[in-house]
Amino acid sequence: MATGTAASYPPPPPYYRLYSDYLTDPDSAPPPPPPIEGAYPLYGSTYTTEAVLPSLEDQGVRQLYPKGPNIDFKKELTSLNRDLQLHILELADVLVERPSQYARRVEDISLILRNMHHLLNSLRPHQARATLIHILESQIKQRKQAVEDIKRRRDEAQKLLKEAVQILDGQ
Repeated sequence: MATGTAASYPPPPPYYRLYSDYLTDPDSAPPPPPPIEGAYPLYGSTYTTEAVLPSLEDQGVRQLYPKGPNIDFKKELTSLNRDLQLHILELADVLVERPSQYARRVEDISLILRNMHHLLNSLRPHQARATLIHILESQIKQRKQAVEDIKRRRDEAQKLLKEAVQILDGQ
């Protein structure tokens, strides 16, 4: 068995001196770049920073539920779900009786699923708002419990101090 001395890791490259320790010297940190606004390319596609859900028509998909701001999401999703179940049963029937004619049924199912997906994505802001409200309410509840616990412990400590003072005065 040969013995020798070798470094576990090679020394750092010389350009490490170009960087500073931002934890110990925060003033030397460069300012962060400004946020991107508008359109930007990524992996060959163009995206935008706007948080707007594109309509189904913009995506080239036929909309199966009524248009407008007053959509009954529960009713429409239930209706689309029933249609989906019916189309899946029809697809099974077509696959048994006429296997060569399945493509139209698959396209119908895809259209229904895209409409359901779009409706669900339309509910995301409401879901986020409800989740945030729930989180804030639970934090308020926890803080109130913590305050009550502190008050209870303070009262216990004051009671023990009074007892100690009485014992010391009695001696």
